[in-house]
Amino acid sequence: MDFQWEWILRLCVAGLLGAFIGMEREYRAKEAGYRTHFLISLGSALFTLVSIYGFEAYAAKTGVQIDPSRLAAQIVTGIGFLGAGSIVIQKYFVRGLTTAAGIWATAGIGLCVGCGMYALGIAATILVLLGLEVFQKAFKNSETRPYVIVFSTSHVDQVPDVISRFEKMKFKIISYELSRQNENSPRYSVSLVLNGRNLTDENQLLSFLKEFPDITLEKLA
Repeated sequence: MDFQWEWILRLCVAGLLGAFIGMEREYRAKEAGYRTHFLISLGSALFTLVSIYGFEAYAAKTGVQIDPSRLAAQIVTGIGFLGAGSIVIQKYFVRGLTTAAGIWATAGIGLCVGCGMYALGIAATILVLLGLEVFQKAFKNSETRPYVIVFSTSHVDQVPDVISRFEKMKFKIISYELSRQNENSPRYSVSLVLNGRNLTDENQLLSFLKEFPDITLEKLA
């Protein structure tokens, strides 16, 4: 009976630690929140407990040797399906890699606590939270991200000027597409994909595009 309470404690601690990581992801409005991370950590701990203790009686009766690491090892590969589900592949770039890595780390924390390694699980949780928060703030001004900008213009000769202007602002042009809005329209739609760190908000872009009166911003993502 004492062992069962110990097992329940491990499940509670694992779920709580996973929820802490999920709360940070929830705060950042990411794909997986506190409920998902709670279940991942708790489920990992549960499978670990079953792997270690669930077949002891059967092994004692039959004399069959049980490898307790086999079931737990499947968590490491199985969690990859959840991680892949959090990765969103858009037209020119990928989102959700950090959340997928967090899911993988959360499963590892659940494994630790399921084995009774409380200190290691707690330390790993603190390090994950520090890595997500501290690095976010420390490198906020230096990190780059992709942008998709769609605008329309009736003067195609302005497009090279816009691209040149972005390059002077230290943006890397990944690609762009130019197409007529419709057969009878004199205006063209331009989809521009670039990477950089200088674009802080839409007002900055609007101010920049005022240099080109004929251009109308349609999308910024």
